[in-house]
Amino acid sequence: MLTMDRAAELLRTTTTEDHLFLHAKNVSVALGGMAKHFGEDAAHWEAIGYLHDYDYEQHPEEHLQHTEKPLLEAGLTAEEVRAILSHGWGHCNDVEPVTTLEKSLYTVDELTGIIQAAARMRPAGITDMEVSSFMKKFKDKKFAAKCDREVIKKGCELLGMEVRDVAAICIEAMKAHADELQLGAKE
Repeated sequence: MLTMDRAAELLRTTTTEDHLFLHAKNVSVALGGMAKHFGEDAAHWEAIGYLHDYDYEQHPEEHLQHTEKPLLEAGLTAEEVRAILSHGWGHCNDVEPVTTLEKSLYTVDELTGIIQAAARMRPAGITDMEVSSFMKKFKDKKFAAKCDREVIKKGCELLGMEVRDVAAICIEAMKAHADELQLGAKE
């Protein structure tokens, strides 16, 4: 089973940019929150989330096309690799998310981008962020415009949940790691 230590080790072999490590951590933490919500193994889900953009820095135009073989060779299970691949459904590949882990990763990958951007605009960062603040930013298509809201909505539909409910889980999970995610109060 993939651990966070192993995920970090593997990601360091393909990634050097700080913002990509920060994104990996945001997705990891949010996915851990989703795992707890569903009564699943948070540590395992966090490791999957951390490694989800394994090939992105080296192959941004061919994202997820250089992931399966090296990760299987590195000892990940077929299920772990499939979960990682499924976050590219509809824009990088045709691996449809079917498990709760896959659906959650598909959803929070984009969702954390909006949460992170919204938190950075607040004096107290994410520490006092409410879901209502997030929802205002979510509805403003010009805010964090690169984050695909349709993917978020589709992911929430797959999960049978409302956007605000998934966002609440992710925000709470991210609050517990505010400083580590560079989303703490500004000094």
